[in-house]
Amino acid sequence: MSFKEKLQASFKSEDTEEWIDVHFTRPVGLVLAIGADKIDMHPNTVTIISIVIGVASAFFFYSTDVVSNLCGVLLLMTANFLDSADGQLARLTGKKTIKGRMLDGFAGDAWFFSVYFAICMRVMPQQMPLIGIEWGPWIWILGFLAGIMSHSPQSSLSDYYRQIHLFFLKGKAGAEFDTYESQHAIYTSLPRKGAFWDRAFYFNYQNYCHSQEKRTPQFQRLMAVVKDIYGGADKLPQHLRDEFRKGSLPLMPLTNILTFNTRAICLYLACLANIPWAYFLVEITVFNIMYAYMWRRHERLCAHIVERIGKNE
Repeated sequence: MSFKEKLQASFKSEDTEEWIDVHFTRPVGLVLAIGADKIDMHPNTVTIISIVIGVASAFFFYSTDVVSNLCGVLLLMTANFLDSADGQLARLTGKKTIKGRMLDGFAGDAWFFSVYFAICMRVMPQQMPLIGIEWGPWIWILGFLAGIMSHSPQSSLSDYYRQIHLFFLKGKAGAEFDTYESQHAIYTSLPRKGAFWDRAFYFNYQNYCHSQEKRTPQFQRLMAVVKDIYGGADKLPQHLRDEFRKGSLPLMPLTNILTFNTRAICLYLACLANIPWAYFLVEITVFNIMYAYMWRRHERLCAHIVERIGKNE
């Protein structure tokens, strides 16, 4: 298989891949994935290395020096290349696991938590624009609003919408689409003794799935209706699948914006310009507006498909 064929095989779908990933991140990631495969490195090991490098980048973002910030940019880019490589390696070798998927999600959280912490430490002694007083503890409030209250829900719902799109496009085999019910069943089946780490993993993952489901009532209604009438989403008529894809496809660029590339570019520019607090403001305002729009459009789409199913019946 040629490099181009391997690259194509490593994509999740043309619908969900971002331009910068297709032409830059994925090719570099595939080179790393091929190298990792030659030394029989497991995808989870690649993910752990990406976590270490991504967290290390925070040290360089703490400095106001441009050269240090550029080092931080290069390290975070490298972590992202490795994050792409672990998924490509998993898809090419068939070593896909739910724990690997969860670890992959944790990687991004670990990077940005560390970078946000470093930015807050960096900005604390700096003066607020126009006011002329130090940021002090106020930057931590801004960081909390940007990270916990904005970035985290944006990323998790964006990931959920991508997996939903892949599920309707390619079925269970082409998506990493999990439910709270299925993960809770696994969690409760584990023994209380001797399975501490497995229980901790599934406890956290079931709650992650639950948070996604709580924010998507119309989609949950759609899934319930489809299960009741057709016996499952995999048996949904093709014309309804196509209609869902048509409505979901325009939202895929937003899911990409709200994950890594656009967010990282804004972060790089703000830190290099020595106004990292401005990145927090973009996160809280611009990205949250996109998030609200994406959520509303998706919920309306699901309600529309439920209505169409009712008319067909």
